[in-house]
Amino acid sequence: MIALTHAPLGIEVLRRGIIFIDLAVAQIAGLGLLIGNIFIHDPSPWLIQFIALSYAIGSGLAFRKIEKTMPKHQEAVIGCAFVLAASLAFLLLADHPHGGDEVKYLLSGQMLFVTWIDVAKHAPIYAFILLAWFSRPQVRNNMGFYLLFALAITSSVQLVGVYVVFASLILPALAAVHAERPHVTAWFCGITALLSGITIATVFDQPAGPLTVLGYALVATIIRIVMRSNGRGVRKMER
Repeated sequence: MIALTHAPLGIEVLRRGIIFIDLAVAQIAGLGLLIGNIFIHDPSPWLIQFIALSYAIGSGLAFRKIEKTMPKHQEAVIGCAFVLAASLAFLLLADHPHGGDEVKYLLSGQMLFVTWIDVAKHAPIYAFILLAWFSRPQVRNNMGFYLLFALAITSSVQLVGVYVVFASLILPALAAVHAERPHVTAWFCGITALLSGITIATVFDQPAGPLTVLGYALVATIIRIVMRSNGRGVRKMER
């Protein structure tokens, strides 16, 4: 679900040149998750979801405003928002008995512990995003992009953590920069990286999140090398 949904979103992020927005929105959504779990006694999962989504949508609307009013400094503001949200998360967990584990789970996720119930809960969200994205291309412009982006990141950060969210958005998009069919290339990169990372993590009993990030980097690099080699071969044949 994440590979299919993040590929088109990542391509759009790269096109807009707002690379750090995924890190910032993911971290802010994660901050909302922490606040809900810490300050609300025995919260329902839907309430936690609503809080995290509110934080993500609020940040998306704020970044949209910055895009209009401060386009030259947008990346700087987004980067500052990420650092601020991360610092607040660390402060909230400073005295938490399991603060170190909570930070680790927020950043690198708990992919091997995602249940089929979690998949069923988030699947309609990803399906809606993909349907809206490809059936109504106009939704990608202006506010629609930020709302769909916030919706996707809110689910993804709960399933795979901040690091995998960033990798799954940017690395497939980078792999597909010069591809004739960028979405297909980005989907192939994402699916291959995720399956490889999870398989290796399961077989060798290692953290799935970091291995998946490494998988994304390796697969994206191989795709770029292969595409560059093919491009050179085509140019030689044309000569």
